[in-house]
Amino acid sequence: MTKLPWFSITFVTLIAGCAVAQDVRYNFDRDADFSKFKTYKWVSLGTTAKGDALLSKQIKSAVDIELGVKGLTKVEEDTADLYIGYQTAIGQEKAFTSYNSGWGYGPGWYRGGWYGSPGGGMTTGQTSTIYTGQLDLDMYDSANHDLVWRGVASKTIDTNAKPDKQQKNLIKAVAKLLKNYPPRVKK
Repeated sequence: MTKLPWFSITFVTLIAGCAVAQDVRYNFDRDADFSKFKTYKWVSLGTTAKGDALLSKQIKSAVDIELGVKGLTKVEEDTADLYIGYQTAIGQEKAFTSYNSGWGYGPGWYRGGWYGSPGGGMTTGQTSTIYTGQLDLDMYDSANHDLVWRGVASKTIDTNAKPDKQQKNLIKAVAKLLKNYPPRVKK
């Protein structure tokens, strides 16, 4: 009987750990020669709405740092090897959590007689809103404007987190997003 509560606690802890991790996906042009890309320039992607200027500055700074580690140099000229742009989105999901104050198997037939009350405890519930942020980072070959690399990072957002914590999460997400850049092409 004592194994059930420990199993429940372990399961909830595992689910909570999965919920806070960044989900990262990427894809790339297998015919592109990534060794020729040495410089990049930030560009605006299509009709991207002007968002939070502070967030934009933080995203670009985090990407600049990671690309610098990868050996790329940011330039302002149109002669850059890569054009880089990003888009962000925030999604909402509703979560419902229910709790039952009863225990055991509830009412039933046992040893020739009926036992237990028909209620078996009280169930209560609550709903909450979960916010998920997504960052899409695109890289285009400037010579022919072809998309050569795209990465997407998404993570649940704690709307009550302090700015330092938000910045730390953004830096981690960008580092994880660019972990496999430049991609290793298997031949």
